Amino acid sequence: MARSIVVVGSVNLDVVASVDRIPAPGETLTGKTFQTFFGGKGGNQAVCVAQLGYPVSMVAKVGDDEIGERLRNGLRSAGVSTSAVTSANRTSSGVALIVTDRHGQNSIVVVPGANGKLLPEDILRQQSLLESAGVILLQLEIPLETVTCAIEIAHKKKIPVILDPAPARELSRKLLAKVTWLTPNESEAWALCGGTSGATGDAATVKGFAEDLLARGPKYVVVKVGSRGAYLAASHGERQYIPAYQVRATDCTAAGDAFNGGLAVGLMKSPKIIGALQFASAVAALSVTRAGAQPSMPSKTEVSRFIKKGHLGESNEFLESALHTMRADD
Repeated sequence: MARSIVVVGSVNLDVVASVDRIPAPGETLTGKTFQTFFGGKGGNQAVCVAQLGYPVSMVAKVGDDEIGERLRNGLRSAGVSTSAVTSANRTSSGVALIVTDRHGQNSIVVVPGANGKLLPEDILRQQSLLESAGVILLQLEIPLETVTCAIEIAHKKKIPVILDPAPARELSRKLLAKVTWLTPNESEAWALCGGTSGATGDAATVKGFAEDLLARGPKYVVVKVGSRGAYLAASHGERQYIPAYQVRATDCTAAGDAFNGGLAVGLMKSPKIIGALQFASAVAALSVTRAGAQPSMPSKTEVSRFIKKGHLGESNEFLESALHTMRADD
């Protein structure tokens, strides 16, 4: 029997209102539409794995409110095992209040709620579950000490850890040395390397981020650069640019979560690292062709068909620059 994937992280209810423009302080506007979605980076990644047909368990905490039960049921209906999703007493569930305008810009207020009460003792109660995992997925929307506890358990049992450092924050070399896969996007990598979050750079800059982060201890660093693909730097010396599949994007929400969920499944299905990254790229590409976070996660059948018919961006300015940079360093 295959070892399951375990996701430790956040689950939220996303409450989304669309307006013509973002309101000014003290201003009241009439909205156009209102929707709610299940979200949270941990929940998104768990649903992605489940949609890909792989067994997955979620370790999370919700509030003792109606939203908490909805979040738990949403995960369960998607195929995620929720036996380790517990409730925090007298605490609201995690909620993201999102206002989007007609240009796609948004204003977001995140209330962590029960996510902030997922503590190391909760992880220790689920230690046997973590130790049975084939891969453990983590993010930074829960307390850092909780993330650290999960990584320590995985490290002792030599279980691969995929850490999505989002939202970006300072991480010690001691912690990063126990991470197998560190997978920041471009702005997160910039922030982790001491720059300004949200900034982007050329291929040489991205390569520099990867080298800087790799030197801090993880076995693999993958810097995700959206429609331009991803850059891999491995401690054993491999350097590789992974081109993205070319699609018409509708909504990029949770594309990074789709990539990480796809990477976890790809690694469990095949020992070939580049193949796992290409699989992850296909999952992420499909996710941006539809709206929402968890509703955008593709099935394994859809991914299989897409890989057969999809087109990799084998020739673009970023790729050529990346290859030139790699050749120059050889």
